[in-house]
Amino acid sequence: MRFVRLVLAAALSLATLGAFAAYPDHPIKLIVPFPAGGPTDIVARPLAQELGKALGESVVVENRGGAGGSIGADLVAKSSPDGYTLLMGTVGTNAINGALYSKLPYDVVKDFTPVALIASSPVVLVVNPKAPYKTLADYIAAARTKPGAVAFGSAGAGTPGHLTAEMFATAAHVKLQHVPYKGSAPAINDLLGFQIPSMFDPLQSQIAHIKAGTLRALAVSGTSRSPVLPQVPTFAESGVKGVESRAWWAIFGPANLPKAVTARLRREIDRIVKSPHFHDELGAIGVQTNTEGVPLPEFQRKEVAHWQKAVRESGAKVD
Repeated sequence: MRFVRLVLAAALSLATLGAFAAYPDHPIKLIVPFPAGGPTDIVARPLAQELGKALGESVVVENRGGAGGSIGADLVAKSSPDGYTLLMGTVGTNAINGALYSKLPYDVVKDFTPVALIASSPVVLVVNPKAPYKTLADYIAAARTKPGAVAFGSAGAGTPGHLTAEMFATAAHVKLQHVPYKGSAPAINDLLGFQIPSMFDPLQSQIAHIKAGTLRALAVSGTSRSPVLPQVPTFAESGVKGVESRAWWAIFGPANLPKAVTARLRREIDRIVKSPHFHDELGAIGVQTNTEGVPLPEFQRKEVAHWQKAVRESGAKVD
């Protein structure tokens, strides 16, 4: 009887390996949990194109925005663990949201298989040129003169832009008015139209407007200036210390993704991320690729702990 069980187990194992040896054999969906045109979408599309070439199958980007990325992330968490539905996860969906949302429909760690870290970017504070803020000092002075009167947009509650703004407000001892949107793109449209005067957002979704002069950058998060905006100081250089957040992007699958599929995806994605072409393409818009091959599981654990502390200290909460 024991021999029969061993034979059956071996047969099942071989059948499973055979099933995934041909992976992929049809198109893969890459869920971007924010609208098209935002910072996550900007990272996802070149990756999808290169990954499709590497795998020999199309990688189709689907934008499923809403609830700070939680709608799209939950869709992937509840999908079949076969490698055909992947998530372009963010610092929000897979680190911040676990501490921010009181009723999150998924667990940011347990409900996913971490595949590969793609890239990171500083958060930039931008203002409409019509706004009376030439420097960060001007912005702070206005916020202190009329607490709660200076509004800022973000891609949504709990996104890197939102929490970076909360960090900034705490560090600068000011009160701001948060105007959350369903993604960066609609917020940028309102910022360009001067419906809102300012916005905190990852750099790549703002860089073209900054260089065109249609938006003015006041400061960037992090410990050093961005190579693509060397003239823009960090918050610390402008006298506001402790605003050192970074947005990041990574590929996740549902929990229990087969090891063979995970290994194939990780191998191909790591190769793409380390390629000079991909590095230069994203570097031109202020995004730093994971050329050092930092393992995603360890990185995510540290980020979850960091953002739990940030959310707790900021007092931010979403029901």
